[in-house]
Amino acid sequence: MLIVGELINSSRKKVADAIARRDAGYIKALAARQAEAGAHLIDVNCGTFLEGEPEVMGWLVDLVQEAVDLPLCIDTPNPEAMRAGLERHRNGRPMVNSVTDEPGRAEAMLPLVLEHKARVVALCMSGSGVPSSADERVEVARRLVGRLVDAGVPSEDIFVDPVVAPICTDPKAGEEFLEAVRRIRRDLPDVHIICGLSNISFGLPKRKLLNRNFLIMAMAAGLDAAILDPTDVDTMADIVASEALLGRDAFCMGYIEAYRSGKLG
Repeated sequence: MLIVGELINSSRKKVADAIARRDAGYIKALAARQAEAGAHLIDVNCGTFLEGEPEVMGWLVDLVQEAVDLPLCIDTPNPEAMRAGLERHRNGRPMVNSVTDEPGRAEAMLPLVLEHKARVVALCMSGSGVPSSADERVEVARRLVGRLVDAGVPSEDIFVDPVVAPICTDPKAGEEFLEAVRRIRRDLPDVHIICGLSNISFGLPKRKLLNRNFLIMAMAAGLDAAILDPTDVDTMADIVASEALLGRDAFCMGYIEAYRSGKLG
């Protein structure tokens, strides 16, 4: 299971305040905490800083790479901010988050993906907006994966994101997402499937409870990557246990190591 640490995102007030103050210590500590907790990549998002986003993105990428030696997931719809982040990236292979099926979006991001040999999140959004049904998600996924592969992106570098929507606004959002994951795993077996986990519980109490249970369901359906809070010990323990139960952990060695390391709570 590939874990992308979600915490360096300017939609979070403390992060936005730290960026505004150029508080390098806060950002570095947040990156280090996620790396120590088991993240494989660190997501970097400064999208609320609409003016000067490329400069802010470059600053963040430099800071995070000073703190950890993990690759980064550069998270922005702004091609210039994406370019700034990728040009400063030096720790392994970056991830571009994201390419969508919206008019002009793929054309703007694809050259950057290819130039930097980046892994890429294929977000299942089209000109019609966020899909509501599994059918729409699968249709967009097929189009996006086809475009990326035709452009030269290896299928194993593609992470399809079927888009998690809050269940508080659509009671069937979770069910439709899970069905999309099952069908994408069946129809496009060579790609990875990722999601922004915490969206499922937006607006509801006890969000971590919902997030953890939904993650286990999604992993059983075929999810093999997630953007989440790796410092949540219970969530990380659930991932280790689920990997073992789903046959993704040979001889349960990962589970045993996590137990010996005190990571199962």
